Amino acid sequence: MYSIFASELAGKEIVNVSGTVLGEVENMIFDTKTGAVLDLVIKPDPEAPRGRFRTEGKFMLIPFAAVMAVKDYIVVDENRSVPAPPAE
Repeated sequence: MYSIFASELAGKEIVNVSGTVLGEVENMIFDTKTGAVLDLVIKPDPEAPRGRFRTEGKFMLIPFAAVMAVKDYIVVDENRSVPAPPAE
């Protein structure tokens, strides 16, 4: 299992599997009971397609289940963008 500090994700660029820039990480949403990351809160690129992701104000929410890779940037698969279950 690969581990990374949350602070290392802040400001990272997010791209889809086609290489389209979606935006950059602004924050994250965690499940307070398990500590699991539910969503990445991103500041969207003005040209980013938004159809598959939920929005909250000026931000897009990308389910963490959609994350394919974390390197110099974060790669997400929009086909895996199943919304996170609501927190209780």
